[in-house]
Amino acid sequence: MRTKHTFSTFFWLQTTRAINNEALLYIRITVDGKRVNLSLKKRVPVSLWDAKKKKAKGGSAQSKQINLYIEEVSTKLFQIYQDLKFKEELITAKLIKSLYTGDNQESKSLKNIFSYHSQKIANTLASGSIRNFGITENYVFKFLEKKKSTTDIYLNQLNFEFLSHFELFLCDIWPVGHPKALSNNTRMKHIQRLRKVVTLAYHLEWIDRDPFVRWKMTYDKTNREFLSEIELKNLEDKVFISKRLDRVRDLFVFSCYTGISYVDIMNLKPNNLVISIDGGNWIMTKRQKTDTIVKVPLLGQALDIVNKYKDHPSTAINGSLLPVLTNEKLNVFLKEVANFVGIQKNLTFHMARHTFATTITLSNGVPIETVSKLLGHTKISTTQIYARVLESKISTDMNALKDVLLNKDRKLKNIKTS
Repeated sequence: MRTKHTFSTFFWLQTTRAINNEALLYIRITVDGKRVNLSLKKRVPVSLWDAKKKKAKGGSAQSKQINLYIEEVSTKLFQIYQDLKFKEELITAKLIKSLYTGDNQESKSLKNIFSYHSQKIANTLASGSIRNFGITENYVFKFLEKKKSTTDIYLNQLNFEFLSHFELFLCDIWPVGHPKALSNNTRMKHIQRLRKVVTLAYHLEWIDRDPFVRWKMTYDKTNREFLSEIELKNLEDKVFISKRLDRVRDLFVFSCYTGISYVDIMNLKPNNLVISIDGGNWIMTKRQKTDTIVKVPLLGQALDIVNKYKDHPSTAINGSLLPVLTNEKLNVFLKEVANFVGIQKNLTFHMARHTFATTITLSNGVPIETVSKLLGHTKISTTQIYARVLESKISTDMNALKDVLLNKDRKLKNIKTS
């Protein structure tokens, strides 16, 4: 790397674009013969400009103010040059310009990367995921405002201490309308989203180190509930006087026998019901969350529900395959359904997918690879979160193993006696 450099500055007016006899003031920065131009966003009367001396002429107050500004700019640029020289860093005219304007990596802030990330995911992620990133962003800047007394922070100021303090801040968050404060796993989800955003800044080379390098996520193990065969059968057989609860039950049971999520069921249209090559009825749709194609053969229970609402007023109005309800109302009404049926579990619509994965498919011998495909998962590991092996399935498998071992033992005895 060269140790000697040439550095110079040159001021001039862009008189060809003058407006009302005022022109923009420019400066040319030259380092080692290579130069860049920079508009100083300041207008100067053409009549006051001395083209030879490169400054305002005369002793008026306006001229003195212009020349003082020129001197300040020159001093600041020269100081930037000297700092780079002292650090023995690569010196270029472009780098000096970027350091002067603040348009460099060191000046990038959290707001900059969140803004960039929002644009990046606008057309690639589902609306729910975008909304979740927005909630995380809101918490981050609330933290800065309340704990750091600022509205933004430079990316190079992020460190392990910042992350630890942010986690403590999340411990005190009690969302409006929620019965309790954020759980540990919810806090980890927010930190995970922040990590994705900051990692993007690292890959963009806006920061030269990853502040999460020593950070470890600590998730609590959760027991995802599902309905047993008896509970599901009781739910199916229950006769509801209320049409509202009857529809809620039907939507839940349909999901139990198809594994299709709430949002995807609400998006189903009659043309999503197709006849497959084997002559059976299938649902063909796309998961809104992952944009993956899902093909689900309809079991008899699910097909009965589809036929029940064919040409029904509740579906004819919306042009939907099944009745349409908001997720909030659906989950509230499910509490009433559980109460009438005698189900003691906290019944939520998402529990239907767990029931499909566990009670309907895996416990009946359907391979996990097939279940993963039916659920629209892109990774088997995601399906394993849903999967639960029931005691009845363990008993059945072990009894089958006993029979196999017993038959082998008998064969060995026959061989020895013969």
